[in-house]
Amino acid sequence: MTQFRPVQTHQALGNAFFDRVAPADFPKTILRHRDQRWAERIGLDALSDSKWLEHFGRFEPFEGSFPEPLALRYHGHQFRSYNTDLGDGRGFLFAQCIDPVDGRLLDFGTKGSGKTPWSRGGDGRLTLKGGVREVLATEMLEALGVYTSKSFSLVETGEQLHRGDEPSPTRSAVLTRLSHSHIRLGTFQRFAYFDDKENLQRLVDHTIAHYYPDLAEADDRAAALLERVVAEVARLGAQWTAAGFVHGVLNTDNINITGESFDYGPWRFLPIYDPTFTAAYFDETGLYAFGRQPDTLAWNLTRLAECLVPLSSIEKLEPALNTIWPQFRDQLGRQVLRRLGLKPRDVDEDTALIAAMFAFLTASKAPYEQFFFDWRGGVLSFDRAAASPSADLYASEAFRPFADLLERYGPSDDVNLGHAYFAQKKPRTMLIDEVEAIWAPIAQSDDWSLFHQTLQDIAQMRAAYNVIV
Repeated sequence: MTQFRPVQTHQALGNAFFDRVAPADFPKTILRHRDQRWAERIGLDALSDSKWLEHFGRFEPFEGSFPEPLALRYHGHQFRSYNTDLGDGRGFLFAQCIDPVDGRLLDFGTKGSGKTPWSRGGDGRLTLKGGVREVLATEMLEALGVYTSKSFSLVETGEQLHRGDEPSPTRSAVLTRLSHSHIRLGTFQRFAYFDDKENLQRLVDHTIAHYYPDLAEADDRAAALLERVVAEVARLGAQWTAAGFVHGVLNTDNINITGESFDYGPWRFLPIYDPTFTAAYFDETGLYAFGRQPDTLAWNLTRLAECLVPLSSIEKLEPALNTIWPQFRDQLGRQVLRRLGLKPRDVDEDTALIAAMFAFLTASKAPYEQFFFDWRGGVLSFDRAAASPSADLYASEAFRPFADLLERYGPSDDVNLGHAYFAQKKPRTMLIDEVEAIWAPIAQSDDWSLFHQTLQDIAQMRAAYNVIV
């Protein structure tokens, strides 16, 4: 049996990085979701539901963990406007542990756990629908190969919340996410804003020690850290593109130093390839549209570089920034070929294949996820694609340039086309109408059957794509 290994690593940073807070006292705690797969991995699978609710509904501390939750402090650019009045306003860092599989540090971060000094007049709560949406987002993204936080626990809390963007009053919940870091780009921004070089250096040293220890001997630790974060965030942007995912709110406080996708609000998946597709109704200018996500990530990383200038120099940091677009292009090739189950060839050929793919998707308006599903394994899926709902589109002249290039590619070793998932005519998708359909029976009659069935479908999809985390 795996032993749970709690630690108090973040607390060592000191009081300038967080506020000790108390969790909300909820009227009820009803367990709606627990990630038993990850619970088993870290040694919490034997918890009874009642014990689970003590820790993830009442937030009673684990022995050896933080005695009180920590509401983290940070700043951030929100839609390109700098905001100094940020921080964990409806969440906190509840606990940390060591992953016994790979030895990495893991955070238990909450959403909807009550007011903190950073609540800015909010109630510190989360709607149950918001919690359900986050579970669906993280499960689906992981199955598609995106490096994402895990929705470790979702507990309904018995309060009635009033929200302007959905029918009110609505049900409430508290979510606990499991991720590798809650240190954000905005955490660096806060100390740069206050010209606090000492704590900025402490943050760099902490980040290297606990997340990138191989950089410990770097001549310029700040520049080395920037280069690594650039690589990780570029990889994340490429994964989002390959998955057809729109995060919706790519503020600097929503990008962390491990390049891990997290904090899902108005997310969407693409129905068809459309660079202008946005997720948030309030994103009126399309700043965070699907096709602008790489630009936004590059802009955010430039803000991180600015923070690090006092610890390095522009001359030493600039080379790391200049790797953003080469890293993204390289990763986009890898991630698209991974999704298609194809072995890479050379850079020029891979670039040409991907360009032809996007040209076809633009011209044909083919369903985005259906395309990747149909052409998994390349030429091995000719018969599958011929029986697809999109078969007529593949018979068009617009498809020919991609088809000609595709013939040069062999299947990857993990193509796994014999899996039952690929015998279906359509892939599992998570478009907005499907999300609403999953929520409707929960709202109307407390019927969770479609939610649980969907998670089973996604688990099958994850297995078919050989996703190992």
